[in-house]
Amino acid sequence: MSTQQHPPAPPAAQPRLGAQERLVRSTQELLWERGYVGTSPKAILERAGVGQGSMYHHFSGKSDLALAAIRRTAEDMRAAAEECLAAPGTAYDRVAAYLLRERRVLRGCPIGRMTQDRDVVQSAELRAPLDEMFGWLQERIAEVLTEGVRRGELAAGLDPEATAATVAAVVQGGYVLARAADDPAPFDAAVRGVLALLAAQATGSAPGPAPATDGR
Repeated sequence: MSTQQHPPAPPAAQPRLGAQERLVRSTQELLWERGYVGTSPKAILERAGVGQGSMYHHFSGKSDLALAAIRRTAEDMRAAAEECLAAPGTAYDRVAAYLLRERRVLRGCPIGRMTQDRDVVQSAELRAPLDEMFGWLQERIAEVLTEGVRRGELAAGLDPEATAATVAAVVQGGYVLARAADDPAPFDAAVRGVLALLAAQATGSAPGPAPATDGR
C-alpha cells in the first residue's frame, strides 16, 4: 500500500526519533503483525526500545497508544490513496492507479486487519478511525467516478456509489483470499476483474490491460 504498506523502521534505524514517536511507530507495526489482542505493552516497549515510564508519560495505557497508532495508519493510508486518486488522467486511470499501487498483500491491509479484532470493533473509540477511513475512501472513489461520468469518460448509466463500494470490497476481500492461500494471485485476479468491469464502462478508446500488482 505504498507509504502505509512499508512498516516503520526499527528503533535502531531511527535513533533521532523521540520516545513518543518510537512508541507509535512500533505499535503500528505490531498491530499489523499481531493484531490488537496479540500486541502486549511489553512487546511495544521492547520494539520501541523505551522504558515503561516513557510509555505512561505519553499515553494512559495500551488502548490510548493503540488509538494513536491506528489513527496514524489511517492517515497514512488516506494520504497514499489520495495521491493516486488526485493524480492526472481519466477516472479509470486514477482508480486503476489506486488498485495497482504497491501493496504487501500477504500481510493484509493494516486497517482492514483491525476489523477482525474483537476488542477493536467492540470499542467505539478504537473503531472510529476504521469507519472514518473506509467511509472516506468510498466517498473519494465515488467522487472520481462521478467526475468521470460528468466528463463523458464513463458511461452515463454507471452508479458511482455502488461501484466505489465494489472497489473497496474487492480490495479488502482480495487481501483475505490472498492471505488464506498464502499467495498474492487471488488479490491480483480480483483487481484485474474489477478493472475489466470498469473498463467496460469507459467510453472512447479502451484502457490497456491491467498489469499485475506487486504482490509483496
